[in-house]
Amino acid sequence: MVINKNTRLEVVKMIVSSQEVSTQEELLRELERSGFPSTQATLSRDLRQLRIAKGLNEAGVQVYMMPEQRRYQRVSDTHATVQQMNRLGVLSVKFSGNMAVVHTPPGHASHVAYDIDNANFQEVLGTVAGDDTVFIVMAEDANRQMLLNRINAISL
Repeated sequence: MVINKNTRLEVVKMIVSSQEVSTQEELLRELERSGFPSTQATLSRDLRQLRIAKGLNEAGVQVYMMPEQRRYQRVSDTHATVQQMNRLGVLSVKFSGNMAVVHTPPGHASHVAYDIDNANFQEVLGTVAGDDTVFIVMAEDANRQMLLNRINAISL
């Protein structure tokens, strides 16, 4: 059976994101259970390519983590996750001409951009989200303070 490398990489990301895996041996076993047997050398290359490294979980145990994870956190309650995102919200907003740059915690920019887009603010023509940054194109006559107040209101 020929295994597609991209599919294997996605499975590695899924395993690391959803389980506490401490060793390559454990990860190799999980890959095999998922139908993607691999060698230690291939797995090492995959981990390097994906920039997956070990970090400390909440119990202080070293586990593999995705590069965007600043601290390890397992989520079991989706509602709590949305509340946490809203609580973290916007860290800063900076303006330049008819543009605004919104900084968020890592991984939260797309949610903030989604909220801004769905709020249909008259000051906003559109947004583009990265991992922790939202770029906003504002209408020519947009009131910066009004937009700032509206963004703060949706990020509470």
